This record gives sequence, structure tokens and C-alpha cells, in this order.
Amino acid sequence: MGGQERVARHVSEGRTPVRDRIDHLLDDGSFREIGSLAGKVEYDDTGQIKGYTPSNFIIVGCDDFTVRGGAADGAIGNKMGWSERTARELRLPLVRLVDGTGGGGSVRTNAALKRSYVPANPDWDVSVGLLSQVPVVAAGLGPVAGLGAARVAASHFSVMVRGSSQLFVAGPPVVSRAFGRDVEKEELGGSHIHAHGSGAVDNEVTSEPEAFEHIRRFLSYLPSSVWEPPPVIQSADDPERREDELISVVPRDRRRIYNTRRIVELVVDLGSFFEIARHFGPSLITGLARLDGIPVGVMANDPAFYAGAIDAAAADKMTRFVDLCDTFRLPMVNFVDNPGFLVGVAAEKQGTIRKGVRALAAVYQATNPWCSIIVRKAFGVAGAGHSNHTRASPRYAWPSGEWGSLPIEGGVEAAYKRQIQEADDPDRLREELEANLASLRDPILTAEAFGIEEIIDPRDTRPLLVEFARRAHHIVEAETRGPKTRGMRP
Repeated sequence: MGGQERVARHVSEGRTPVRDRIDHLLDDGSFREIGSLAGKVEYDDTGQIKGYTPSNFIIVGCDDFTVRGGAADGAIGNKMGWSERTARELRLPLVRLVDGTGGGGSVRTNAALKRSYVPANPDWDVSVGLLSQVPVVAAGLGPVAGLGAARVAASHFSVMVRGSSQLFVAGPPVVSRAFGRDVEKEELGGSHIHAHGSGAVDNEVTSEPEAFEHIRRFLSYLPSSVWEPPPVIQSADDPERREDELISVVPRDRRRIYNTRRIVELVVDLGSFFEIARHFGPSLITGLARLDGIPVGVMANDPAFYAGAIDAAAADKMTRFVDLCDTFRLPMVNFVDNPGFLVGVAAEKQGTIRKGVRALAAVYQATNPWCSIIVRKAFGVAGAGHSNHTRASPRYAWPSGEWGSLPIEGGVEAAYKRQIQEADDPDRLREELEANLASLRDPILTAEAFGIEEIIDPRDTRPLLVEFARRAHHIVEAETRGPKTRGMRP
């Protein structure tokens, strides 16, 4: 690699040498290296080798930070591009272990070339096209800047290691020079920023081995390419399992929250739920799971955050996750408790409606099998987007379900505003109107008009979803495979 001194310094910073990373990630004995001799070689006058600097890109593909800081222009012969094109041609998942400074060596390169150059992103068309063809996973395993940061973001799933990896468009030297104050790597681009606030990275882990475990687990739900169906495994869980806990998990008090993840865990195959982007847009839970061994995507509103309302961040998260599941034909299961888009001044400033409309467009553009379970609320434009209503997708409601254009509380204020303002006792009239309309919440009234297809005992949720997943898998197997007409959006 970069020599004993640089490797030792790399390890002292809590990071793993790149070839050890490969050993930790891959099955024993499965790695076959390509381009192992690629490097910068110096010869003496007799033709004997007097110096050798290896390429800093190893094809899985992995940056070697101990050689030129993993800079993109330190690779030899475009090994990076070769790996991306090979993944496309052989229809294989691509894993990027990114630990490089993008084009960070370009100024030094200018000095060596005696000129500058117009920047270009090599093989970016391939990288974008891959998102519609094979699973692409990226791990930021050190300070990642520029093109390296773009390679992390241009993936279906990404992960950072808390404390030892950072991600930024430009690193501290550039930012400090531009803004006239010193800034540290962690302050500028730590995992607390990108896995919690910006959403540029999906998952945050505490160690590199945990990052590799997340990568392996994510890939286990997906086919090798869009030309194959999702992989089904043998499940030891009873497909007819009925959990009594589901009867009481949703409180009778509509203002109280409950543990949405517990519902998911009780319904899907035991231990199979793998959450994605937990800390970003937390009012929407997203992840992968199995039903009778069949991989499915899972979305669920979390009433612990904004009562489950969709804000701008949750809308971004929803768009990307729907695109992922549609691209690889994973059936979608949506546990709905959605009071609508988040309202208020802050929500308007964040462009919630623009991002929310993108999420709804993703739902209506998706063609993968879809099933919704209305657990509690479904209100407004966002609530209506729990599925594409033009498709004959299964939809079930629990007895705790309630729905409409607006919740009764806010709806009364809007619909009877003048009467309430002119009343002798506005508060009393408001309470009377709300009490009179409260009975209309009864979901049975909607079912009697066939406004909801079926109201179910919550304990029947798993058997019904297993039935849906089996039928969905048969549909996917019979489909014409290949990329969707609409490409995956990064």
C-alpha cells in the first residue's frame, strides 16, 4: 500500500487498512483482484525497478488513503471507471469503500502537467446509469471530499462511521480559506450532520465492522440486478402468526403516541426489519424486511415526530425509498398514520409542498406491488398519497382508522369560522360542532359505503400481508425484467 509509515498512521487514526477492509467485507476466499500490478513504476538506467507506487484504487472498489490520500487523480488507468463499467456489464452489485479526497490532488497535478484542465467527472454517465440497473452501496470510511463525496451520495444505500469518517463538498483547508475561520473535519461534515440533518448519508454506525454488516444486510434483500427477481429465503417464522399485542398497541386516546416500530416488528418475519435513514425525516420510518422469506419495502408514519406528518425531509426520504423499491421490484408495505403534510411557517420555508409533491409523484410513478395498512390517520393530500388510488392495490384499515380532508378539530375551525366568530360563546359552539361531527370518524360508516375495502382485526395483519407478498412475488417473477422506463433518482 502506501508504505509502513503511512499505513501505521492510518491505523492510529482508528481506520482499517484497505485490504483488511476487503477481508472484513467479503466472504473468505471470494476476492479476485483485477489490476493488482497497476501503479507508477520508476526504472533505473538498466531497466531495473527502483521505485513503485501502487494505484490507490482497489476494485471492489476501494480507495487506499495511504496512497496520495485516496485522491481520484492518484488512481492508475481509471480503475474506478473500470469497476463501474464491469458492474454494469456483468450485472453485479457495486460496493464503494470510499476513503479519498476526490480530485484533491489536482493542484499538485497542475504543477506536474505544467497546465490546468477543465474538470470532468469520469464515467459519471455510468455511475448514474448503474442506479437503474444494479444495487450500489457506498461507505464513507474517512475524510471524503469532492468527487468522493459525490460517489457516496450517488448510491442506493450509504453509511458513515461516527467519529472517523466525514463527508464534505470541500475539506477544511478550502472552507477555512473561503470563509476566513478555521473549521474542523467533524464540525464540517461529521456523521451527526449527514445521517441526522442533511440526509446525504443513510445510516450512522460506530465501527467499520458494523458498516460492513450493514452493507451485507442491505444487499441480502436485493437481487444482483434488475434482470433478476428479489431473493427469497426459507423462513422459520409462522406465516399465520397472530400477535395479541396488536390489539392494544394503538391507544384509544387519539392524542397519544405509540411505538410504530413495534408494529412492524410484530408483523414482518421475526428479526428481519432493517431500518434505513432512521435519524433523517424521522416522522417516516423506512426499511427492508421479509414476509415468509420474501423481501419487501416497509414505510410507516411515526406519531412520535410531528404526529406522523410529512415534512420536507420525510418527503425527500420517501421519494428516494419509493424509487429504490420500485427499481428492484420490491413489494411495498405502508403502515399509514399520516395527518397530512406538516404545516406552519417553518414548513412553508422548507418548501414542504414542493418536496411533498415529488414524493407523491414517486408513488404514482411506481409500478411495484403495493399494500397499505391504515393504522390510524389518513388526512389531506399527503394522507391520500398512501398509495396510487388508480391501481387495484390491497388496502386494509384497523378499527382505529380515521380519515378525511382535514381532522375534525382543524376542519371545524375552517368550515365554521364565521359562525364561531359571531357566536356568543365561540368555545362552546366549537366544542358542540366537534362533538356532533366526532361520530362521523367511525370507520364502519366508510366501510358501509365501500370507501375502505376492508376493516380487519389487527392480529390478522401478518397473515394478510404474507398472502399479499406471495402474490406480489409471483407477479414480479412473471414480469418482463430490466430497467424501468424512468431511471432511479440519486
